Amino acid sequence: MFWLRPRQVLLLCAGLDLLGVAVLAFLVDHIFRTDLLLHPEWLLPFGLTYIAFSWLFGSYTLLRWPRLDPGQLFVRLTVTALATALMVVLAYWVFNLPVTFTLGHRRIQLLLLSGLSVWALAVRLQLRRLGRSGQAGALTVLEQAERHQERLLPAHLPEEALCLEDLPWNDPLSVQRQLKRSADLTLALLLLLATLPLMLVAGLLIWLEDRGPVFYVQERSGLLGRSFRLYKLRTMRQADPDAPATWTTRGDSRITRIGSLLRRVRLDELPQLINVLRGDMSLIGPRPERPELEHELEERIPHYRKRHWMPPGLSGWAQVCAPYAASVQEAELKLSYDLYYLRHWGTALDLLILLKTVKTVLKARGR
Repeated sequence: MFWLRPRQVLLLCAGLDLLGVAVLAFLVDHIFRTDLLLHPEWLLPFGLTYIAFSWLFGSYTLLRWPRLDPGQLFVRLTVTALATALMVVLAYWVFNLPVTFTLGHRRIQLLLLSGLSVWALAVRLQLRRLGRSGQAGALTVLEQAERHQERLLPAHLPEEALCLEDLPWNDPLSVQRQLKRSADLTLALLLLLATLPLMLVAGLLIWLEDRGPVFYVQERSGLLGRSFRLYKLRTMRQADPDAPATWTTRGDSRITRIGSLLRRVRLDELPQLINVLRGDMSLIGPRPERPELEHELEERIPHYRKRHWMPPGLSGWAQVCAPYAASVQEAELKLSYDLYYLRHWGTALDLLILLKTVKTVLKARGR
């Protein structure tokens, strides 16, 4: 499978999971004289629900790990099966489905989901085996980073390898560029209206904890390095305005109790929807950094300023693929993903980042 990109392997694995649902439904129909295949309006949502939970609980993500742990894979598939069974039960009661809803029968669910778990386990182990056996090809470091890690290593890129004229974003008349801005305005407005009650509650909790300001306003670098005022819900104790800029580290003592919770589910970022509406930011793009920290980064990391060639984003390829940056080395790792995003930007990649962001929020993996 070495010739496939990670997303293509994921899609292949999901397709095989859906095939497994059909095969198992055929066997159950044949053995127990049921009619699962005669009701695709039930079977297809069942299969898609299983795939969605497989993605959410990371059974696809494990295929990209350096070492695939069968025990952990089994646990994730078991949780996926239980969550899918719960959704079937909820659908049965909420929609008051008839007795002929065969998928609602406990015996049928047990057979399908236990069989599907075995099938999914075998599929992932086999895909992993094929992938590792094919990686012995003589790829260069840069090619391997592009095809398997989906990032561009700054240290291995010559200066002329990434030019503004060659970037997909550089065409102002591009349909994808116009679609991106239209989607930014529409989704940002809808999200702002939908999450306003959450922000009001979060703001009240922030104020009650230390009676300090609710919002935090900070200068950040935007498109082509122009600075703008970024809005966030405050998650740290108030600092001296003249204090030097420092990295935020894991377990940072400056983070408040409410702030820690807000950062985990990324609710503190919601006011940046106002920045999106104003045109300072996009929903998807390289995360804006503080100008004070960027001076050192520009001196020590090749190609760093090129991340300003697209509008900064609320989320980005680096945010969903790499951990929070708390050092120059980690900033260089994140830049490698930002450079990949610049070179390969498109609507499909933005949609993928959006889905990965939703997954991160649902799993409360933010910092």
